[in-house]
Amino acid sequence: MQWTDRVRQVKIVLVVTALAIAVVSLLVSHFLVKDLSDEERTRMEVWVQALNALNNADENTDLSLALSVIQGNNTIPVIVLDANGKVMDYRNVDISADNAADSVRFLHAAAVRMEQSGRFIRIDLGKPGAKAPNDYQLVCYDESLMLRRLASYPYVQLGAVMVFLVVAIFALLSSKRAEQNKVWVGLSKETAHQLGTPISSLMAWVEILKENYPDDALIPEMDKDVKRLERIAERFSKIGSLPEPVEDCMNDVLFRVVDYIDRRTSSKVTIHMNFPAYRVMVKMNASLFEWVVENLCKNAVDAMEGRGDIWLTLHEQNGLVVVEVRDTGKGIPKKDVNNVFKPGFTTKKRGWGLGLSLAKRIVDDYHKGRIYVKSSELGKGTVFRIELKK
Repeated sequence: MQWTDRVRQVKIVLVVTALAIAVVSLLVSHFLVKDLSDEERTRMEVWVQALNALNNADENTDLSLALSVIQGNNTIPVIVLDANGKVMDYRNVDISADNAADSVRFLHAAAVRMEQSGRFIRIDLGKPGAKAPNDYQLVCYDESLMLRRLASYPYVQLGAVMVFLVVAIFALLSSKRAEQNKVWVGLSKETAHQLGTPISSLMAWVEILKENYPDDALIPEMDKDVKRLERIAERFSKIGSLPEPVEDCMNDVLFRVVDYIDRRTSSKVTIHMNFPAYRVMVKMNASLFEWVVENLCKNAVDAMEGRGDIWLTLHEQNGLVVVEVRDTGKGIPKKDVNNVFKPGFTTKKRGWGLGLSLAKRIVDDYHKGRIYVKSSELGKGTVFRIELKK
């Protein structure tokens, strides 16, 4: 619980930090863009004054300063139109090869776009008070390349921050998952180690009892239980390693599970088997896979509270070996269906919530298969489905 709370707190801090960086970046960039836009407007007003001085110059006017200002604009795109909309001049406008054949139309369309966006300055050429239609020019200008880059920069930065946030959260969750796996593996191996000594002792005592009481009918049952304990310890010892799967008969594996569960549950629980007549062979670790099906069957018995029916089905479908466990229990609420395989999740009053988590790991990681809740309905039961590659 403490680890989960810490992960949640770190995620909240990461999200808040990312949002703060994004907001500050957008605000700073907005003010920078506004200041630079105002500066470019001022520069264009000076440029227009120089152009107007050039238009009104006579043979005695010194044009060096006006020409210097006009030629000094190497960044701001400018298009000059007369009163009739004809393109008189342009600077810093890139005309692509596709538009080179009809550059006049391209320049006129660009000038109209600039004018509609409010980036234009009018130069009156006629005498004060004149109403002639051709007594002015429109100097249309666009944002410089630097200004456009600066305007798009915060969005690039925002994207980088989001990528960082996603990577950081993913790394955090991976670290959490790795630590959880390490805990489960350590717990399993330690359990197997602790069980080893008493099981060996029990096996020795059973052998002594067989020699001293060869006709006792209870001793073979004791032997079965001891071997069962040995198999359980073997399963725990294999958690955390990748045991090599070998081809085995799925029918036999499921028969062993049914035999074990049927002898240890109430007579009010009926287990139905629906297996094909032929032997279904699949590569697997039989000991671990038995554990998976046993967990599903035990959960089914708990869900039915010791009274009901369990259907164990085996069939092949589209190159897959499919095992389904269906019960008539109380079902799983929809809000919990996606959580049943998470470590620590349980709806029981007793238990650690590790059974289905380990079952999923065995199927997914060790057998490269898939286990999921096929369907569940409150008051009617649940169907778990396992799919293994043929």
